Amino acid sequence: MKEKKSNSFVSNVIMLMISQVIIKLLGLVYRLAITNVKGFGDLGNGYYSAGYQVYAVLLILSSQGIPGAVSKLVSNKVAQGRYKEAHRIFKVSLLVFAIIGGLASLLLFLLSGFISTNILSVPDVKYVLWVLSPAIFFVCVSAVIRGYFAGLGTMKASSISQALEQFFNCVLTITFVYSLVGNEPYIMAAGGNLSTTLAILISFSYLLIFYKSNIKKYTVESNEKIDKSVLSVRRLSKIIIFTAIPLTIGSVISVVTTFIDTVTVSNLIQVAYKGILGSKALLEKEAMRLTGILSKVDTLVNLPIAINLSFYSALIPAITSSIAKKDYKSASKKISFSFSTSLLIAIPCAIGFIVLADPILRMLYPNASDGCHILQIASITMIFVAINHTLQGSLFGLGKMYTPALALLCGSTIKIILNLILIRNPNINIYGAVLSSLICQIITFSIIYKTLKKSIEFKIDIKNGIIKPLFSGIIMGISIILLYKVVNNIIGNSLSTIICILFGAIVYLIAVVVLKVLSKDEIISLPMGDKIYRVLVKLKLYKA
Repeated sequence: MKEKKSNSFVSNVIMLMISQVIIKLLGLVYRLAITNVKGFGDLGNGYYSAGYQVYAVLLILSSQGIPGAVSKLVSNKVAQGRYKEAHRIFKVSLLVFAIIGGLASLLLFLLSGFISTNILSVPDVKYVLWVLSPAIFFVCVSAVIRGYFAGLGTMKASSISQALEQFFNCVLTITFVYSLVGNEPYIMAAGGNLSTTLAILISFSYLLIFYKSNIKKYTVESNEKIDKSVLSVRRLSKIIIFTAIPLTIGSVISVVTTFIDTVTVSNLIQVAYKGILGSKALLEKEAMRLTGILSKVDTLVNLPIAINLSFYSALIPAITSSIAKKDYKSASKKISFSFSTSLLIAIPCAIGFIVLADPILRMLYPNASDGCHILQIASITMIFVAINHTLQGSLFGLGKMYTPALALLCGSTIKIILNLILIRNPNINIYGAVLSSLICQIITFSIIYKTLKKSIEFKIDIKNGIIKPLFSGIIMGISIILLYKVVNNIIGNSLSTIICILFGAIVYLIAVVVLKVLSKDEIISLPMGDKIYRVLVKLKLYKA
């Protein structure tokens, strides 16, 4: 007998969080390693990031809506006990997105020269685009497998495959870039991005093995009969594509905000400094250097955001399943819990980046430490990005497919206008990009939040969900500042920064517990929650 493996919402979130922490830490490791390589620095980082952002847009167009669309359709069928129909959705999805992925890979390869010369105004980025182009096909097919198992109720395929991919990406990127030392920065950047394609191929191989080994474990034998005239390839393809389109648009516009920066910074910085730097070669290098700084900051703030994306990934199938069963109370609780937890994670990270921006950059990037104030502004933006992802996942689960896309479209339009005005001013330059991103995310949040409130009743505990985490974060920030001033003169910046980060985390956790930010039910819902709560009762911090 085949048996369905049941996984709770919180367990899936925790599993994805652990995976995302590993992924982003490994990503940080290799970006630190290559940025500090002699001859690479912010300039090489600029080539690396400019090419990668173009690839990311095509990647999102061809694949980002896939896991959400497949998991939503599959979870809906599973909630109704239609496992064979769920598997047919998977097979048709595999065919549809293999074709789309193949076409996207070919398109990127053929247009690499045009994009780098005419859009980015930096011809040498084409080498990065060439080596990344094959990856899109394998990402598309991998995304279908991940989405299928997410719909079945397990995030194991997603979490392990993505962590495995990043591990090999980390090892291979460092290896390739170091082996190319002495070459031009754009050649080193191309070598670093080649590792992305190879790592994705390895991850894809793992997913194939996982599918063959585990498919029986996560399905149930059923006597159901499938009417293939109703569930024909053509009909299912339309359903899958029309489900994926709004998810894709929302994700594309989210990435497009970064792509907007890549294109506008590259071009407008050259406009801003045209009368100052003079030659085209110097203008291109300055544009790539500032792009590299922006990318460096993005690498840091994306760590908390990636952890929070666990809610986005888990919410879509979880809420879809609850709505299919007409369990609106459960859906509302998941949304409220996810919103509050998103802030609980994002607030201390943002405050930590703000108070330790300069020490962190000097510790991580000793050969390229510029970007302190950019990191501080981006940290505030990070909070809105985190909760926007959570609310967006909630709306997708509720079937409000186009609202997040429209909200991000409005925000992105404002961002483009502000970039065009601000970045070309040499006194503002790169700061225009981070300021416009903050405004973009605030506008997006306002639209998404109002729509969600109209769609389903859910409560935001202002006191415990916002005020107490913010107060705990402020206490942590003050503690960190005082400690850093004392220890920095004694043991130096790097060790002082590490000690302050660890100390700040402890102070924040203590403040969260003392202020009783989490309720009894929320603590118990965590892995080993019963034991944690008994300890807190013994310490007389909570009542039995």
